[in-house]
Amino acid sequence: MKRRDFLRLLPMGAAAATFPTMQPAQAQSLWDMMNRNRSLSDAEQEANSAAAIQAIDTVEPILSYDTANNLQMAIAQYEPFVASGGWEQVPQATYGVTIGVARDGVIQLKRRLLSSADMAMVERVDDVMDAPTDAALRRFQARHGLQVSGQVDEATWYALNVPAETRLHQLRLNLLRVQNMASELADRYVVVNIPAAFIEVVEGGMVQRRHTAVVGRIDRQTPILKSRIHQINFNPYWNVPVSIIRRDLIKYMNENPNYLTEQKIRIFDGSGNELQPSQINWQTEEAVNYSFRQDPGPLNSMGNVKINFHNPHAVYLHDTPTKGLFGDNARFYSSGCVRVDQVQDFVAWVLRDNGDWGPTEIQTVFTTGERKDVDVSNPPEIHTTYISAWANRNGVVSFRDDVYEFDMAGKVTFEA
Repeated sequence: MKRRDFLRLLPMGAAAATFPTMQPAQAQSLWDMMNRNRSLSDAEQEANSAAAIQAIDTVEPILSYDTANNLQMAIAQYEPFVASGGWEQVPQATYGVTIGVARDGVIQLKRRLLSSADMAMVERVDDVMDAPTDAALRRFQARHGLQVSGQVDEATWYALNVPAETRLHQLRLNLLRVQNMASELADRYVVVNIPAAFIEVVEGGMVQRRHTAVVGRIDRQTPILKSRIHQINFNPYWNVPVSIIRRDLIKYMNENPNYLTEQKIRIFDGSGNELQPSQINWQTEEAVNYSFRQDPGPLNSMGNVKINFHNPHAVYLHDTPTKGLFGDNARFYSSGCVRVDQVQDFVAWVLRDNGDWGPTEIQTVFTTGERKDVDVSNPPEIHTTYISAWANRNGVVSFRDDVYEFDMAGKVTFEA
């Protein structure tokens, strides 16, 4: 048994009896050692998570002139660090390490967290996963949009091992992107940031709300555009796009001939006559010649509300019946449209100049299932963007994966 493990097993009184002649410095060293090896209570872990989230949850928008200034400061900090060699790699031996455990790789983990300023400087780096390392790892996870767990899971390990040079490249690219867009912003706007899969509601230069989102998967990307939110459809029908009929519905019908009936999806010809699924040859692409419409209700892919803005891609924001996806790290599941968490609060902000449309009234319409379309009195701008790195005025830098490989391609501007 290691001496450290032996001491950890002793109660305080026994430890004192075992070393009766310890000097004050030795006693402090023993206390530090035992403190490092203790586990954290649920309350302490929650406090570490809260501090990590607070570090990134400022009122500064991801897209603004302030963001550009903050990115410039971050670049100035990263450049000399990268020039000196960057940070070292973290081995897979850190997978699943928990508080109080000594394990190979924890020294490298601590050095990595020190390098990115997630962890405060310490006199000595050892191999014990202690409370400061837990707090630092949670901060790292929050900055990278990961589950704030305090454990090195696969996604965290990959993020830890992205080279510093890559992160500096992201900072430089995103500075140019933000600078290109910042001058065109209105006072009141919505930003859908695709790599982060979240939405910011901005007014008067400050973030009013943030919403978790689900965006387009890699082979069905959410387009980058600028528009205005002009209409809200409560309890809408869903008119299935031809691309989804071709890619998905035909396959689903071949797997389950009752799929359309179960999902309350109806078929109409060009004259508006309803057809039965049995009237279509599902072994061919005949189905793309017809219109498919899903009835309002709990199964509807739009959920309780659809949020419209003019664009040539036929995309929109909407609610969803599959809200469990909002808890995932990588929320890239849609066919290009954007699903919005806590959507009733988002819609209330959009309709704030339309009169009595607060969250309570919106929830009532959701509950009753009433079909209702509302034109927005003061249409806010909406920007779907690709910002994979940003910083706040406190010097906290956030990164996201280059999901669409636009960073790899060096893209700075995007076609509307």
